[in-house]
Amino acid sequence: MRNRRSALATMAGAASLALALSACGQSSEGGSEEKAGSSEGATIGIAMPTKSSERWIADGNNVKKDLESKGYKTKLVYGEDDPDQQVSQIENLITQGVKALIVAAIDNKSMNNVLQQAKDADIPVISYDRLILGTENVDYYASFDNEKVGELQGNYIVEKLGLKDGSKKGPFNIELFAGSNDDNNTRYFFQGAMNVLQPYIDKKQLVVRSKQTALTQVTTLRWDGGTAQKRMDDILTSAYKTERVDAVLSPYDGISIGILSALKSDDYGSKNKPLPVVTGQDAEVASVKSIIADQQSMTVYKDTRELAKVASNMVDALLNDKKPETNDTETYDNGSKVVPAYLLEPVAVDKANYQKVVVDSGYIKESDLN
Repeated sequence: MRNRRSALATMAGAASLALALSACGQSSEGGSEEKAGSSEGATIGIAMPTKSSERWIADGNNVKKDLESKGYKTKLVYGEDDPDQQVSQIENLITQGVKALIVAAIDNKSMNNVLQQAKDADIPVISYDRLILGTENVDYYASFDNEKVGELQGNYIVEKLGLKDGSKKGPFNIELFAGSNDDNNTRYFFQGAMNVLQPYIDKKQLVVRSKQTALTQVTTLRWDGGTAQKRMDDILTSAYKTERVDAVLSPYDGISIGILSALKSDDYGSKNKPLPVVTGQDAEVASVKSIIADQQSMTVYKDTRELAKVASNMVDALLNDKKPETNDTETYDNGSKVVPAYLLEPVAVDKANYQKVVVDSGYIKESDLN
């Protein structure tokens, strides 16, 4: 992907807007009391995908905290991986008069009607981490360099197998996993990884014994670890009767845990059958502990505290008649428009640097890893 950018530049907060909001559903509120008709203490709607992932819990809390530090009130809802429920929640937020929406979509193609309602109500929409597709009613996009995420995963596999420095030629057996087919980020992650891996596959230094290489063959609905575990079980049964898996491209920590469960059930991790290189993403506690235990090999760390600041700064700018800061105005075409974006840089994390990157930075507490 073009337009690599540096980390978040802080934008100054300005006076907030106001509108009363009643409580409903799974939500949390904060901020100062607002005066009817004033421009202070506006309520911002935050729609996150699920509480089943610690990552999204942290994102919701971080966005809420940052907005409230600027004087806004917040309404935080979780759709629990149900697109219809999320759409209904957003409709409720619009009805109750939120002044802006931050949305991490469950299904990025299900938002057309509800975001038209937001547009009609003059409510700006920030697409959070997952780009919403097929609608002009998305104002800005806050995310990470998603193709770079895949590149980090692919490069790690190539390096650990000794292909990058030419010390080993292979062939090595690799299996490919991707994220949910209704998440736009999935194709960016996969494309980034395959930009690195495909030349080695073409030279037969990497072999996909299952022959499942197309994105449509390797997606994992809702990023579900159990679904990934079943697919890995099936691959091991059908394609690895005598051969051994040397690497697995996994796009996300929850999927990685499922893959590892299938591998360990097939005696991987024993003295005579070492675990393959297994990648991941999001630096979730369970996976960092797995890395420390020499099971999962790496993860890609994305500081969601900084992403929350980007999104809340975008809202703050829009509600104060300012232009939000962006660093990519070309890459993210959602099918209806190119959505201006601010992208943060991801970081590869393994046993060698997890302490410095995720513990010393305060992202994960040392006590949580013990």
